[in-house]
Amino acid sequence: MKRSQINAAIRQAEEMLAAHGWAVPDFARWTPQDHSRHAARSRWLSERQIGWDVTDFGSGDFAARGLVLLCTRNGIFGSPGERPYAEKLLFAGVGQETPYHAHRMKLEDIILRAGGTLCIEFTPEGAEVPQSGEPVPDTIRIDGAEHPAYGRVHRLEAGQGVTVPRGMQHRFWAEGAPAFVAEVSQCNDDHADNFFLEPIGRFSQIDEDEPPYRLLWNEGGT
Repeated sequence: MKRSQINAAIRQAEEMLAAHGWAVPDFARWTPQDHSRHAARSRWLSERQIGWDVTDFGSGDFAARGLVLLCTRNGIFGSPGERPYAEKLLFAGVGQETPYHAHRMKLEDIILRAGGTLCIEFTPEGAEVPQSGEPVPDTIRIDGAEHPAYGRVHRLEAGQGVTVPRGMQHRFWAEGAPAFVAEVSQCNDDHADNFFLEPIGRFSQIDEDEPPYRLLWNEGGT
């Protein structure tokens, strides 16, 4: 991805946050210079994968396949004394797919906070055995109501949330208007707990065509 695309995507996410009156921690507004001034804190956040994240999943077409994320809470998986939970804010464009992937460690709720319809689809193909050894079910729950997982697109309206079972392959995108989404989950590890159905990448190579507006979480702490 070009740095200019990443900068523009973060600015659009900030506009959506402002439009919906959603306040975020101060580090979400840090400039690269702020990261340098607060080097120890920046390193602490980066070690926990907290901060901005923009990816095109190696597609080269961010509008068609990509996602903007802001992780505001997280721990280090398996480390004593660390938070066992995470919170993320996600910004999905219309028709912009987050491709099929599963998590072996993380149980998560994906919640539509505002914006367009959030479309989410599940497939039994490529299921991953959860770290706990539990079977991957063939149903999901939307706000407690059980539904067959496969063979349909589940459409969430603002306020609705779906619990994604560990090991179940899922993909999502927005319909009608960009979607402002929250993720509440167990501890998140984007290095080791994303299992894609296709052989694609989680992080993008960056073409530095302009200076960074905000650093991504994996650029902080340096």
